[in-house]
Amino acid sequence: MDNQVAYPVHVREIAPEEFEALGKLLVDVYAGLEGFPSPEEQPGYYTMLANIGSFTEKKDTRVLVALNEAGAVIGGVVYFGDMAQYGSGGTATAEKNASGIRLLGVSREYRGIGAGKALACACIQLARQAGNTQVILHTTDAMQAAWKMYEQLGFQRSHDLDFMQVTLPVFGFRLPL
Repeated sequence: MDNQVAYPVHVREIAPEEFEALGKLLVDVYAGLEGFPSPEEQPGYYTMLANIGSFTEKKDTRVLVALNEAGAVIGGVVYFGDMAQYGSGGTATAEKNASGIRLLGVSREYRGIGAGKALACACIQLARQAGNTQVILHTTDAMQAAWKMYEQLGFQRSHDLDFMQVTLPVFGFRLPL
């Protein structure tokens, strides 16, 4: 696939029949990140990714998918309208008037066409609709493409949100709305 061509990307809430496909996609994406812990190193994290559909059961939480022109799932993200549901380490779950973004991933063959940005922007729009004053997310050194995209969207590093996930440094960002 030519990543320089802009393909239409549609974002919507996940359907139950897409839970397994998105879980597999996210496991593949995260396991393929150079410098990110492997499934053997952090099996609980990969179990969480594989079971991404379970996030739809949490209060004020939505799983969004990006679809290609044929309607196939090419990426996804979890949006948290209530930071108490966010489930990360550090202080993020105590943030008020905030929405959160976690577990964004796009299939390798569809990177560079705007799917990740479309997913992040959909979450930002949901946060605005909810009346929240900020959006919070975390990323790692292994996720430099996402890190760059978040900064381009206006997210700023927030050292107060940083934490360690076992031996992995995780870096906090926030976007004031």
